Amino acid sequence: MPSNNSQRQYIIRFAFIAASAFLVIRAMELQVLDASYRTKADATAIDEQVIYPARGTVYDRDGKILVYNEPTYDLMVTYNQINKSMDTAAFCELLGITKDYFIEALKKDWKDPRYSKSVPFPFLTKISAKGFARFEERLYQFPGFRPVLRHARGYPHTNAAHLLGYIREVNREDIDKDGSPYASGDYIGAGGLELAYEDSLRGNKGVQLVLKDNLGREVEAYQDGKLDKAPISGKDLQTTIDLALQAFGEELMVNKIGSIVAIDPKTGEVLAMVSTPTYDPNLLAIDRNRGQAYAGLVKDPNNPLFDRSIMAQYPPGSLFKPVVALIGMQTGVLSPSRGISCSGAYYVGGMRLTGCHNHPYCSDVETAIQYSCNAYFVTAFREIVDNEGGFYNPQKGMDVFNSYLKKFGLGSPLGIDLPREKGGFIPSSVFYDDKFEKQQAGQKWNSIWVRSLGIGQGELLLTNLQMANLAAILGNRGYYYTPHLVKVIMGNEFNVPKEFTTRHETGIEKKYFDIVANGMEKVVLAGTARLAQVPEISVCGKTGTAENPHGKDHSIFFAFAPKDNPQIAIAVYVENAGFGGSLAAPIASMMIEKKIKGSIDPSREWLLQRIKETNLMESKP
Repeated sequence: MPSNNSQRQYIIRFAFIAASAFLVIRAMELQVLDASYRTKADATAIDEQVIYPARGTVYDRDGKILVYNEPTYDLMVTYNQINKSMDTAAFCELLGITKDYFIEALKKDWKDPRYSKSVPFPFLTKISAKGFARFEERLYQFPGFRPVLRHARGYPHTNAAHLLGYIREVNREDIDKDGSPYASGDYIGAGGLELAYEDSLRGNKGVQLVLKDNLGREVEAYQDGKLDKAPISGKDLQTTIDLALQAFGEELMVNKIGSIVAIDPKTGEVLAMVSTPTYDPNLLAIDRNRGQAYAGLVKDPNNPLFDRSIMAQYPPGSLFKPVVALIGMQTGVLSPSRGISCSGAYYVGGMRLTGCHNHPYCSDVETAIQYSCNAYFVTAFREIVDNEGGFYNPQKGMDVFNSYLKKFGLGSPLGIDLPREKGGFIPSSVFYDDKFEKQQAGQKWNSIWVRSLGIGQGELLLTNLQMANLAAILGNRGYYYTPHLVKVIMGNEFNVPKEFTTRHETGIEKKYFDIVANGMEKVVLAGTARLAQVPEISVCGKTGTAENPHGKDHSIFFAFAPKDNPQIAIAVYVENAGFGGSLAAPIASMMIEKKIKGSIDPSREWLLQRIKETNLMESKP
C-alpha cells in the first residue's frame, strides 16, 4: 500500500499538470482562437482625437439669426493605411481635386519629426457638407482616410459684416500666448463680435481616446470611452442690432462712402452700425475660395474692410456747436438769451478771419443753433478759453473746456464691445504749447489761433460712434450709457456688464440741454435741415459740413427723435457729399422714420428714391 506521502505527491503532480494544461488551453484561446485579444495585443498607442465644438449662434435683438454654424470637413489621412490599388481617379473626382494635388498632398518629408506614416495629417481641408456628402457614400473604398467634422460660419443675410466680424485659422502667435487653448488648425475670431466675444463663442473642445495598432489602424475606444470628454458648444449671443434697420441703412448708403450709427439713448444699445462700402460676410466664410475673396477686398481702393463707424476719425464740423453752447452756458460765459451780431463773417479789428453764410440776426442760443452761425460760436469758444487766465494765458481756459469734452466721452474710445475702436483727438493746451513752440519759433498761442475748434474744425477729430453718442447725450439731456452691441450671452444668465449700465453724467444742467434741444428742433423745422422732417415725429438735429482739403466737403448730420422721450439717436457721415442738409440729413430722417413708424410715408418716397440713386463712388477702371 502506498504511503500517505506518496499519495500527497501524486495529488500535487496532478494539480500542477492540470493547471499547466489550463494555462496552455487559455493561451491558445486568447492568442489563436479569439481574434479580439490578438488585436488588443497589437495595440501600441492611444490616439487623442479632437472633437471640435460648435461656435455660438448670433442673433439680432428680435431673435433673427445673424450668424450660424455651417458644417465643414477636414479629410485626414494615415499614409501607411492607404490602399495602393485604390481608384485614384474616382477619389479625385469625388473630391473635386486633381491627381497632381493628390500626389503633392501625400508627398511629405518623412524624416521631419512633424510627420509620421502612422499618424494622421490633413489631406484636404474646408470641404463643404454638400461636397462631403458625395464622398461619404464611398468612403469605405478608401482606407486610411478619415473625416473630421468642423464648424465654419454661415450668414443668412448679407448685412452687418463689419460688426459681426469673421473667423480664421490660428497662427503661431495665437498658439504661443500664455494659457492659450488653441492648437494648430483651430479657428479664432478675427474681427467684430467674433473677436470681442471669442471666449464666449468658442466653446471647449472634446477628446476621444482611441487605441491604435502599430500600423496606425484604429482598434477600439480606449477603456470603452470612459475617459472621453464631450465638446461644449459656445454660448449664443443676442445682439442689440435691429436687422431690418441695419439692412435699410446699408441700402441707403449704397454707392456712398461713410457711416451710420444709431443708438437707443435710454440704454446705449446700438440699433444699427453701417460702414460703407461694405461686403457680403459670406465672402470670408471658411472655404477654399476665401483667400481669393480676401485678397480682392484688400486690393479694393475704397477699402471695404475698414470700419468707418469706429475707426475713421473725422472733424465734426458744425455738429460741435451745441457742445460749445452747453459749455458756454454752464461756465456762465454765454447767456441763453445773448445775441451776437454776424455780418457774414467773424471779424477781429476789421479783419475777416472766419466766414459765415447769410442768415437773420442770432438773438439767442436757440437761433444761433438754428442758423449755425460761425461768428456766434467762434465768439463763444474764444470767451470760454479766455475766461480763466485771460487772452495771454489761454491754457487754463482750454483745460476747463476739455474737461467737459472728456465727460462727453470725447478724446478716448467710448469702450464699445468691438475691437480696434479709435478715440478721436481733442487738442490740449500742452499740444498747442508744443506745436507753436516748434512751428512758430517760440510764438505763444492764444484763442484767435485756435478759433476753428469752436466750429468743429482744426485738429479736432471724432468717430461717428462718438457723434451718435453726442446725439444720445443731447436727447437724454445730459447723460449717456456706453454704447454696446450685445444684450445677452444666452445660457449663462448673463447680466449686462457694469460698464454698460453705468450712467455717465456730463456735469451740465438739464435746463441748458432743453435750450439746445429747442434750437435743434428749429434746425429741422426752419433751418438748415428741412429735409430731415418726418411726418408726426419731432426731430431735433444739426447739420454739419466738414471741410475736406482733398476734394468735396463731407456731409454730416446728427439727431435724436422724438424730442421728448427719444427712441433713437443717430449720426450720419457721408464723405464727399457736400452740404450736411443735402444728403446726411435726409438719410438720418429715413432711419428715424423706419425705426419709429416701421415704414416710409408715401409723401417721402421721392426723397427715398433720390437718396438710393445718389452715386458718390469713384468710377472703377
